[in-house]
Amino acid sequence: MALMRVTSPHAHGPLSTSAVMQQVLLATVPGVLVLTAFFGFGTLVNIAFAALLAVSFEALALKLRGRPPGFYLGDCSALVTAVLLGIALPPYSPWWLIAVGIAAAILMAKHLYGGLGYNPFNPAMVGYVVLLISFPVQMTSWAPPRGAGEVPGLLEALRACFTPGSFDAITMATPLDVLKQNDALLVRDLWAQSPQFGRWAGLGWEWANLAFLAGGLWLLYRRIFTWHAPVAMLAVIALMAALFYDGGSSASGGSPLFHLLSGATMFGAFFIVTDPVTSAVSVRGRLVYGALVGLLVYLIRVFGNYPDAVAFAVLIMNFAAPFIDQYTQPRTYGHAGTGDGK
Repeated sequence: MALMRVTSPHAHGPLSTSAVMQQVLLATVPGVLVLTAFFGFGTLVNIAFAALLAVSFEALALKLRGRPPGFYLGDCSALVTAVLLGIALPPYSPWWLIAVGIAAAILMAKHLYGGLGYNPFNPAMVGYVVLLISFPVQMTSWAPPRGAGEVPGLLEALRACFTPGSFDAITMATPLDVLKQNDALLVRDLWAQSPQFGRWAGLGWEWANLAFLAGGLWLLYRRIFTWHAPVAMLAVIALMAALFYDGGSSASGGSPLFHLLSGATMFGAFFIVTDPVTSAVSVRGRLVYGALVGLLVYLIRVFGNYPDAVAFAVLIMNFAAPFIDQYTQPRTYGHAGTGDGK
C-alpha cells in the first residue's frame, strides 16, 4: 500500500495547517483596513497581485517537484506569504517589484529548501530583504498618509502597479527615517515641523500598529501561538528605547511609545516572529529569540543603515534559532539539571 508522504508541520482537527493559516489571514484584516484608510488602495493592490503570483509560483514549483498541487495549495501557506509581503511593501509598488519579491519568497526561500516545514528562513522576509537590497529607491518610496498629502484612489493604484511609468507618485520619508536623519532639532521641534508625525508616532503608522496589535491579540486568544516571542520582542524594544531616549534631544533615538507604534513593530511581533517553522520552539527559546529580535531591531534602527529593521533582525535570528533551541531544551522529567539548559 502506498502511503502519502507529508512533511511537517503536522496538526489535526481545528488546528490543521490550513485552519491556522486562514486565521492568520483573518487577523491581518484590521491592519490592512487601517493602511488602506491612511495610504489608499495601494496595499490592497499589492496583496491581490502578490496572492495571484504566489499561487501561480507555488503551483509551478509543486508541479516541477512532482507533488500534487491541489493538496499543497490547500494549506494556504502561499497566500499567507503573499499577504505578509504585500503588507510590507510600500503602497503603489510596480508589478515587477512585487513579482521579484514573490519569486524570491516562494521559489528561493521556500521550495529551494523543500517546501513548507523545511524552510529555515521566513519566506516573506527573504523576499522583502532581496527587494530592499536590490531596489532601495523603490522600497523606500512610501506615499504620504492621509492628512499629510493626497491619497490616490483605486484607479491610480492600479495604474501605479501595472503602468508605473504613467503614474507620478508623491513620496515622502517615513517617520523612522526622519528621526534617524535628524541631527539638529529637538524631538518636540521635529514633531511640530514634520507632517509625517501623529500623536504618538507616525501619522497613520500608529493606528496601523494598533490594528496589527489587535489582530495579534486575537491570534493569542485563539492559541495560534504563545505570548513568549512577541512579548519579549516588544519588551526589549521598549527597554532599549527608554535607555536611549535621553528626554528628546537631537541625538535621541525616539521614545518607547514611538518605537512600539512605528514601522513594522507590531506586524513583526505578531505575524513574523511567531512563524512556527523558522523561530525557536522551546518556551525559553522563544523568549530568547524574541528578545534578541527586539534588540537587533532597535540597534539597526538607531545605529544601522536601515530605519526599519524587522526583516533583517528576523532573518539573522532565523540563523540562530536551532542554536537557541539546542541550549534551551527543557529538562527531561525525572533527570537532574545539568546546568546547560537541558
